[in-house]
Amino acid sequence: MITRFAPSPTGPLHLGHAYSALLAHDAARRTGGTFVLRIEDIDRSRSRPEWEQKIYDDLAWLGVTWDAPPMRQSDRIPSYNSALLTLWKRGLLYPCTCTRRDIAAAASAPQEGGEPAFGPDGLIYPGTCRAKTASNALAPPDGQALRLDMSKALAGLGADHAFSFEEVDLLTGNKAKRIHFTPADMTSTVGDIILSRKDFPASYHLSVVLDDAAQDVSHVIRGKDLFDATMIHVVLQHLLGLKTPRYTHHRLIRDEQGKRLAKRDDSRAISRYRDDGVSPEEIRTMVGL
Repeated sequence: MITRFAPSPTGPLHLGHAYSALLAHDAARRTGGTFVLRIEDIDRSRSRPEWEQKIYDDLAWLGVTWDAPPMRQSDRIPSYNSALLTLWKRGLLYPCTCTRRDIAAAASAPQEGGEPAFGPDGLIYPGTCRAKTASNALAPPDGQALRLDMSKALAGLGADHAFSFEEVDLLTGNKAKRIHFTPADMTSTVGDIILSRKDFPASYHLSVVLDDAAQDVSHVIRGKDLFDATMIHVVLQHLLGLKTPRYTHHRLIRDEQGKRLAKRDDSRAISRYRDDGVSPEEIRTMVGL
């Protein structure tokens, strides 16, 4: 078993991060496996060295240790560009200049009929730029977002192509479930996702798939808010010839009002508890471990 924890150095780790990190770390240690750390610092405008150092400090205090030097997404840009070029040459990507306002306006236009549909990334893209003339360029244009032509990508895999992933419950030990979905599910509930933004070398979906493969992650352990995104990741794994790991989508740690914790909720920061004299064992109890 190879598990990972992949925080972004854009703010303090909170109790939700502690739960996810400890769950992945415990699983690896319990099975004699490997635990790796990844710093998702691809958002250079928000990532800060001081937050990265605090990640190391918080994890060390919790008793979390990793078995290889941390991977940084900022060092992985050539890999992302290579994958994008591969998909571009296969004709599966197209440039998109739409803003969020453009997408909202198109999705709510009277001719579309019904209520706008939402997917893992928000409003499902209506395909505005897909309908434009295809480019014959050898490489993607700079400074433009790139979307995956979902219908074309799925057609290339075959109309009867089967998609699935294994969902594992690490806490109860219940028998793993096989989650199945179809190409029709992807076109109706996901649509043409962004794989590269004009100011980002890769989207979360592309980078996480490539990074998990590069670190040989066998079990992806993350919050259930990312369950729907897993379909996207499985499709990308099929398109790029990558193995599909097992997945655990754990419960989310929430505040007294039932709201999911966020980095701006500094009162739940791990460092705040540490400064207040709370022990790592008490943190485990607080998050239900």
